[in-house]
Amino acid sequence: MSNPYLELNNVQKSFGLKPVLRGVDLTLNAGERMALLGANGAGKTTLLRILAGLIRPGGGRVTIGGLDLREQAREVQRRVGFVAHQPYLYDDLTALENLLFFARMYALEQPRQRAEALLQRVGLGKRSRERAGSLSRGQLQRLALARALLHTPDLLLLDEPETGLDQEGLALLAELLHEHQARGGTLLFTTHDLESAPGRCDHVALLSRGRVAYQQEATSLEREDMLRVYQEVAR
Repeated sequence: MSNPYLELNNVQKSFGLKPVLRGVDLTLNAGERMALLGANGAGKTTLLRILAGLIRPGGGRVTIGGLDLREQAREVQRRVGFVAHQPYLYDDLTALENLLFFARMYALEQPRQRAEALLQRVGLGKRSRERAGSLSRGQLQRLALARALLHTPDLLLLDEPETGLDQEGLALLAELLHEHQARGGTLLFTTHDLESAPGRCDHVALLSRGRVAYQQEATSLEREDMLRVYQEVAR
């Protein structure tokens, strides 16, 4: 039996008096992909922000690669890449300068070579000296993907990564995620595309009212089943 790479036990989070996560239990093995589904307000983004180390859980325990998120947050963050609704980029810096800034944070060797190679990979090589603030929404999403992949993370967290991407961008995203998994990387992503979700992952988990209300292997799910379960559980 595999040891989980990502393990959540009774994870809770409230903002003021409003509980958002009420006790999330979740496991994901190394090299696997999980789609995290749920209606708006179910707690998906909050959960990813906790795993990325941007906010602290109010209770429960999270381990990533055997490391406790509370006690070893800095080490955990070096293993995680995160693409959120907000790109977490500096508008006044160029695309290349943004990647070089984050490369210094991760103390990467040969940071310029790595940054320039990633900009080429995401189709922004010719825009490397343009300020992030001048890029389109789709170009920003490509740059955010490059930022998340910069330090070759073990775990990728993606919050609706299709946002702003055209068909070419969506094909690029699929390629990047395939490459990430091919080298043994683990992936947790949110999406509202219920019909295609089972075909893009190994496991599906459905958040409802701050808890995991449903979890299943994707290979055993038909698209119609996914839609039916979502309607019954997530609403």
